[in-house]
Amino acid sequence: MSEQLIDKLNAAIARELQVSIQYMWQHVRISGPYAASIGGVFKKIAITEMKHAEAIAERVDYLGGVPTTKPAPITVGNDWREMLQLDLKAEEEAIAMYRDIIALARQEGDIVTAKLFEEILMDEEEHHNEFRTLLE
Repeated sequence: MSEQLIDKLNAAIARELQVSIQYMWQHVRISGPYAASIGGVFKKIAITEMKHAEAIAERVDYLGGVPTTKPAPITVGNDWREMLQLDLKAEEEAIAMYRDIIALARQEGDIVTAKLFEEILMDEEEHHNEFRTLLE
């Protein structure tokens, strides 16, 4: 596999680590009348994102690369609305990134990586929809 694909997969791991920490800290820090309902969503999605990081890291290892351990910058936010706005943006970035990875993997003939990211992309679109719905 190309070094370019490994680099993109490591960027995806960094992003997944970022949001798994970000969402979990939001779960811990959220307060106010929406804490119980929104906090549970943050926690559930954080766990899913960590599973994505693990799956991508296993793929990088299989392809002969070294999975990164460094998350992208984490931004928690100060209140529930800011948290959801940050998370909505993070999911939009992930969706765009993963579509690019799918295209590159297919171009390189790596159907397994493409399928992995198609599955993850479905989750990310679901997360985006959850955050968008909570903001409305």
